[in-house]
Amino acid sequence: MTSENLFEEPGLKQITVWARGVYENKEARDVVVALTEAAALEGKHVQAWENYVDLPDRIYVPVRAYGKISDQVIESRYVYENEVPDIVALTEETLVKGIDILAGIKPGAVLVINTKRSAEYLLKFIKKGTENLSRIVTVDANSLAKSIITLSGAEGATDASGIGKGMGAALAAAIVKATGIVEFESLLKIVANKSAAKKAFDQAVVVDVKTLTKAI
Repeated sequence: MTSENLFEEPGLKQITVWARGVYENKEARDVVVALTEAAALEGKHVQAWENYVDLPDRIYVPVRAYGKISDQVIESRYVYENEVPDIVALTEETLVKGIDILAGIKPGAVLVINTKRSAEYLLKFIKKGTENLSRIVTVDANSLAKSIITLSGAEGATDASGIGKGMGAALAAAIVKATGIVEFESLLKIVANKSAAKKAFDQAVVVDVKTLTKAI
């Protein structure tokens, strides 16, 4: 094994969630925690954490949360950024502007966006990485649940406010619908807001990027 392929792990799936600091960093954290906890119920190896370099204590600053799910022991468990994500999710739509949200994505990656707008409209603002993008998923998570603003769960503490109580449950459900990364029933066992998750699973719109690029 060379240094170039040191952490090539065929069974590993990486999830990166972008959010706006303070107002949405809990929701980003809830998405990766809900998905990884659901995967753990299925016997998989998992990790979930936040990127503290992003300064999540600052209002509106773009922040990230990361998750890893694998059928095997995660060899890259001490690599603290997802360098080649399979799934990217945005807690709000303006993050498509001016941020390289798709940096390093694997071929066939999926983008999930909390928005009322169409995938076709939002794709126009994404300047990099679309050549490796297979699907865009849109879901109006804000219509299904509010963002939970709390310090509970920050800095690795136990989140007393509950996992997936806000719109993060809806975003996680949309990811499951688009990717099948875990069983939906497993996710429902984890998230507090089961109603939002069920509605999001039904309402999420999955669009093939190749179809969109031909139309634009």
